[in-house]
Amino acid sequence: MFSAILWISITLSEEFYSTINLPLRVIDAPSGYTVSTDLPGNISVKIKGIGWRLAGISLGSESYFNVSAKNDSGVVLSNLYANTINNTWLSSDLSVIEISPDTVSFVIEKTIVKKLPVIPDLNIDFKTGFGLSAQLTVTPDSVNVSGPKSLINSLKGLKTQSVKLSQLDSQTRVKASFENSKLVTDVPFAEIFLDVQRIVDKTVDNIRVEVIDVPADRDVVLIPNSVSCLVKGGINILGRLTENDFKAYVHYRDVLLDSLGTVQPIIEFPENIEIVTQRPDRLRYIIKKFD
Repeated sequence: MFSAILWISITLSEEFYSTINLPLRVIDAPSGYTVSTDLPGNISVKIKGIGWRLAGISLGSESYFNVSAKNDSGVVLSNLYANTINNTWLSSDLSVIEISPDTVSFVIEKTIVKKLPVIPDLNIDFKTGFGLSAQLTVTPDSVNVSGPKSLINSLKGLKTQSVKLSQLDSQTRVKASFENSKLVTDVPFAEIFLDVQRIVDKTVDNIRVEVIDVPADRDVVLIPNSVSCLVKGGINILGRLTENDFKAYVHYRDVLLDSLGTVQPIIEFPENIEIVTQRPDRLRYIIKKFD
């Protein structure tokens, strides 16, 4: 055991070469400014030093190579060898042999804040017979976003990270963070609510049809004066649905302009349902004139 420790101690006292791959981090940007361009994914730093120092770096917490913007804005061209002084982990007892790439350029741009709607990025499917009974809701529906001026001004909304949900058959809530690393938001994520229900059909009868805008000296009799609708929607929504939730009407002017002897009623119905069929589709009418 002692001999092994002695051998390791002697070995680590010798000089070695090591290559470390690190992402770049820009420092010393002016207040109110930020980087607006993509930086290289990683740079490669080849260093020479005593074994125990290289081992300490390999096992340490250094995770960035700092590059100074020198409180400048616009396009900055930076030599990475000149930035070794901004990385205290590269102490005087280590020699930098090579940095690749040796030069980087980036853009420092003014930061602005803008309120943007949240755009959920969902990939979802449902169990057979199930579906969304209403539009999904997002909380919050908009966020304050800060970032480079050119990027912020190009955005119409802020997408969440992609969320995949499969075989849904019940109400579901999911949290989704935001996808752009150049932006800062006032909340870390949005909550998306999906009202998933079994999708069923229901026939709603006796929906009365009115004729509107009829002159005082006229009367219009519809034959028949009611319709039935086959509707589709979530089981919980259709369970509460009655004919009173519908409004059906015909404009008097459409009766006057008709040349077929029948008119098609306009039907207003609650959101989150779909009318599959309507019977009858068209109504006959009789116009009466008062003396």
